[in-house]
Order: sequence, then C-alpha cells, then structure tokens
Amino acid sequence: MKGNYRMKSQEKQMADRIILTGDRPTGPLHLGHYVGSLRGRVGLQHQHKQFIMIADAQALTDNAENPEKVRKNILEVALDYLAVGIDPTITTIFIQSLVPELAELTMYYLNLVTVARLQRNPTIKEEIIQRGFESSIPAGFLMYPVSQAADITAFKADLVPVGDDQLPMIEQTNEIVRSFNRIYNCSVLVEPKALLSSVPRLPGTDGKGKMSKSLGNVISLCDSVADVTKKIKTMYTDPKHLRVEDSGNVEGNPVFAYLDAFDPDKVALEAMKDHYKRGGLGDVVVKKRLLEVLLAELNPIRAHREQFAKDPAQVMRILKEGTEVARKVASQTLKEVRKAMKIDYF
Repeated sequence: MKGNYRMKSQEKQMADRIILTGDRPTGPLHLGHYVGSLRGRVGLQHQHKQFIMIADAQALTDNAENPEKVRKNILEVALDYLAVGIDPTITTIFIQSLVPELAELTMYYLNLVTVARLQRNPTIKEEIIQRGFESSIPAGFLMYPVSQAADITAFKADLVPVGDDQLPMIEQTNEIVRSFNRIYNCSVLVEPKALLSSVPRLPGTDGKGKMSKSLGNVISLCDSVADVTKKIKTMYTDPKHLRVEDSGNVEGNPVFAYLDAFDPDKVALEAMKDHYKRGGLGDVVVKKRLLEVLLAELNPIRAHREQFAKDPAQVMRILKEGTEVARKVASQTLKEVRKAMKIDYF
C-alpha cells in the first residue's frame, strides 16, 4: 500500500511540473525546431503542465524595423504547432507581447544583472556576431536573456527544453532567481532546469553547423513535396565522395545526420553507413532514402497544417484564449514579486 502511494505521489509530482518553451516568429518552423523541441513537446504535454510562448517581443529585438514580418509569422508558427500535434486543450499557447506582466518583471530583473555579465553570455556573444551587431548592439537584444528569465519565472517553470547552445541562458536565469530570492529574503522564484533534447542539433542543408532561417539552409515543416525534393537533391554531402566507388565520410555529412534523426530502420541505416564508408554507394541513393523518410514524416504534418489554415480566425482564437490563461498565471507571480519587493502599495 505504501509503495502504491509513493508511486502515485511521484506521478503527481511529475504531472505538477511546469514547462515553459517557445519560438521566435521570424518564419515558419523547420526540421531543426521539430527534432530539437517540437516533437518532444507533443509527448511532454501529456506528462506536465506546458506553456508555449510565441516570442514576438523577443523577435523584435533584432527586427524592430520590420514588425510586419513578426506579425505575419505569429499565425505561421501557431499553424506549425497545431500541425505537429500540440493540443491547445492541454497546452497553453500564448503571445509574449500580450502578457505585459512579463515586461514589468523584466524591468525589475534588470536591476539584478550587470551589462558586463550580459556581454559575457556565450549565447549572446555568438548571436551578436551572427547578426553583425558588433559595432552597434541594440539594447533590447543585449538584454533579452533578462526578458527570457522573466518569461521562465513568470510561470514558475521547473523545466525549459533547450539546445545545448542555450544553456548559458538558463544559467543566467538561475543567477537572477537566486539574486532575487536572496535580496528580498523570499522563495518566490523557482530555479528551472534545462531539458536537453536527446537528438543532436541538425546541421544546415549546406553543411553549416546550424540550421537557420536567416541562412536559408532549412527544410521547413510547411515546404511542399517539390521544395523538399529540391532541397535534398542539392544537399551538401562529402565533397571528397566524387565517384560511386569512392569511400565516403558519414561524420559531418548532413544527409546521414538527418537519417540518424528520422530513419526508423536503424539496422538498415547502419548497413547503409558501412556501405557508404567502404565505397560503392552513391549520394543519389542515400538522398533518395532520405527523401522517402522525410516525406513520410512531413506529409501528415503538412496535411494537418492545411486543415488548420482553412480557418485562421479559429487559430487566432486559440491564441487569444491561451494568452488570457497565461496572463492570469503571470499576474499572480507578479503580485508575489511586488509583495516581496515591498512595492505592493494598495
């Protein structure tokens, strides 16, 4: 009896854990998002309480002059969520900028971190270089780890699904949490843990280290069969594998990285890798297999997306309802924060 009680108690604790995750609406989501986070979120929503944020305010930190791009992609990202199986009846999907409590929390947290600390954040340093901001960094972009800390703590998230490149952001959030709780002698804020994907980061189709919308080296979830076919045909492979009879490298070869992530027949895949390494297997054959595997994965997603896209007003209603739920939760956290800071005047 005690054993059964303990198991039920553990199950309840797991179900009570909160997840906060999200994406910047700067374009349709792609396979990197899918294997890195989206696919996992579908399962996590049945195990935990999950909030998914469409991070439009964060997207504006480097798209301030192009807000229409961000606005347009709110719907695109929402469609991708629904298409992969995110269920809005059990997962709260919301729009960041429409939860003003997040901005207020950000303002308070900015007092707990120095500019020098933000400049040392490895993720920020890398992204500043990627965007060419070295000589003129928008203040909002530099400060977005603090905004991210507000997002996470507003929902008292226990777990935050991230790639390993985002671990410094979780570390910075926890520094802010510890500083706040120490300075104000409270336990209001919760330290989150990073939930790393079991799938390594997918490279770009051009062989670059990271799949990125800005680099144009992505396969989007909404791509047509013709687009997917074209992108796979032109994928980077092993530049030294010039003839079919040549031995080829599997490591660093994006085609095999994608097969590792998506091919369900692992035995056949290992045999294909061995054949490629010893020679006698052409890139055309390997890419044909990848096309078969990806279309099997993407065709149902595309079909679901097309169904949801027929009623964009309903999709926006889902976002409106989710945002209202998110505001209630964030508002309660903000009340606790203001009380701890002794600025709850009335």
